[in-house]
Amino acid sequence: MATKHVLKAEPRQRTGSGVLKQMRREGWVPSVIYGRGTANQNLKVDAKAFSELLAHSTSDNILINLDLGGVNQLAFLKAIQHDALSGNTLHADFMAIDESTEITALIPVHLSGEPVGVKAGGLLEQMSHTLEIRCAASKLPDTLEFDVTHLQEGDLLHIGDVKLPEGVVATHASDVVIAHVVKSAAAVSEGSAA
Repeated sequence: MATKHVLKAEPRQRTGSGVLKQMRREGWVPSVIYGRGTANQNLKVDAKAFSELLAHSTSDNILINLDLGGVNQLAFLKAIQHDALSGNTLHADFMAIDESTEITALIPVHLSGEPVGVKAGGLLEQMSHTLEIRCAASKLPDTLEFDVTHLQEGDLLHIGDVKLPEGVVATHASDVVIAHVVKSAAAVSEGSAA
């Protein structure tokens, strides 16, 4: 299950591009929170705390307890807008949720083990480094880890072949390839020379 981070947020009344630039210079990230049953609310979060939170997370899909002056609101980090040149965060969108809210997220995929086909001289190629999933907020995983030790040369690992955590469903078709073991270039050239 995904780690819930705590982030302090304050309401902001100021809007407009000039005002938001000044807010960023003061060390804030302008943001907004929205969701079912919640009125849209303009917020600001500490830029340093927010960048540390992003640096220590495995993906941009983060569950956050927003501390709104003593009132905590569970939120899902929905979108981040970055400056194209500096990479600094310009704006963040949070979606107000509860533990049972169904969310869609891109989760990093990690492959574990050394495939049998690699030991025989093949190469493991990972085709999908993230997987889009749908689940309740309480079931959101940090990462998805799949064992590839059983793969022979020429074998494919499809989404339909892997066991996802309970309550987690892939949004892609079951025949989408996550990884495969191919013959090495040296083995292919030896075979064609023979």
